[in-house]
Amino acid sequence: MAAVTAQSPTSMSRAKEWSPEAEEAWRFQVAGYRDELDYKNNKKNNYDKQVDRWPHNGYVKKLQRKDGCWYYYSKGRELLDKDIPKCKLYVY
Repeated sequence: MAAVTAQSPTSMSRAKEWSPEAEEAWRFQVAGYRDELDYKNNKKNNYDKQVDRWPHNGYVKKLQRKDGCWYYYSKGRELLDKDIPKCKLYVY
């Protein structure tokens, strides 16, 4: 496995409508991370850095928070319409 390098995002925008990319970002942000890259680079994350995903749609299944507790996500959509403007999409 190649080492993941720490990068800072070059820009950020907010989601305007639901999409699989917004759903992915939302699941990481609920757990306290910017995105998958931030999750994999976190030093406090003692668990395997691989993200556990649902096999049928590829959505994130569970994530370890920075305090060591776990977030478990359902198979379906987690990003509600009212939360879409809160979701941040980062560009590297």
